[in-house]
Amino acid sequence: MKKLMMATAATALMTTGAFADGHTGDVKIGIILGFTGPLESITPAMGAGAELAIAEVNAAGTLLDGASVTGIRADSTCIDAGAAQTAAERLVTSDGVHAIMGADCSGVTGAILQNVARPNGVVMISPSATSPGLSTAEDDGLFFRTAPSDARQGVVMTEVIMDRGIKEVALTYTNNDYGKGLADSFQAAFEAAGGSVTISTAHEDGKADYASEVAELDAAGGEVLVVAGYTDQGGKGIIQSSLDTGAFDTFVLPDGMVGQQLVDDIGSALTGSFGQFPGTDSAGAEMFLELATDFDGTGAFAPESYDAAALIMLAMEAAGSNQSADFKDKVMDVANAPGTEIFPGELAKAIELLKAGEDIDYVGATAVELIGPGESAGNYREIEIGDGTIDTVKFR
Repeated sequence: MKKLMMATAATALMTTGAFADGHTGDVKIGIILGFTGPLESITPAMGAGAELAIAEVNAAGTLLDGASVTGIRADSTCIDAGAAQTAAERLVTSDGVHAIMGADCSGVTGAILQNVARPNGVVMISPSATSPGLSTAEDDGLFFRTAPSDARQGVVMTEVIMDRGIKEVALTYTNNDYGKGLADSFQAAFEAAGGSVTISTAHEDGKADYASEVAELDAAGGEVLVVAGYTDQGGKGIIQSSLDTGAFDTFVLPDGMVGQQLVDDIGSALTGSFGQFPGTDSAGAEMFLELATDFDGTGAFAPESYDAAALIMLAMEAAGSNQSADFKDKVMDVANAPGTEIFPGELAKAIELLKAGEDIDYVGATAVELIGPGESAGNYREIEIGDGTIDTVKFR
């Protein structure tokens, strides 16, 4: 009996050691974004934002008592759920990632959440999946996002348009979860505010010609055309066809349409168009720009990507574990008050505070505030297209 007790004790000690090794060793974070597809011109800065946070933590060398963090990129394609799911499965099963920073577009994010993250118990923090449907998705406590949902963007876009005295708009949206969710949210808010949507119609990405879609929009009329699409595909095609035919000359650009490549491609004809995307004028935003010297830190969702990666690593430190089952309940804790406010460039400070048993309130680059499962409060940057530039009007 004594021998059995000694053996049991030895087994317990070995198990404890294995737990420590397995839960506090090196960290792998999947970075899954649409590096090809309709957002490929803005995702490089998003990936770089996440990798900036990882580099900052590695420079400190103190995460989980000296764990090294590796970011592993994968392509979500933004629009092909099957390809995105396959890429995410590879991250989890072959690469052995402990968490996922991503995905980007709402449809592929939902597919990865339900078919990869939940079955494998892996935390996901998306910097840009904004469909309102993700706020109520079954997620087993694994899903978070640093960008606000389009339920909020629809209201903000209404304010941006109404403040310019515009009361009648035509609306086109990309035919997926993101486009439909944003279109519905906007139309409800705009009509509730007294505006009129003359037409709300979907368009498909990847077409060579959008003449028929634009003809339908033109026939319905409107002071401006709201394009809830993607900057590198259907949205750009709708705008170019509208300009070519004279159907519309001013466009409202929500988050998926804000990118310098679109401005460069369309040229001066886009001057005067306007819109909004997540952004803040907080102290953290300026601090992030000072760090983001090797890429465009002002790019849509680059700051949110930094924050998503940072929250993953800080939650791990708070839990003392790199296992999603252990740190998923710490994400909300490190993201919100109470605690010492943490800004970009202060991740080493945050880790030391957590090691000392103190609370932190991660403010980050985007004034992070998580208000529920899969839900971020969020702020918006109102923009107007100038002569080849994306100019900030105000923050909302």
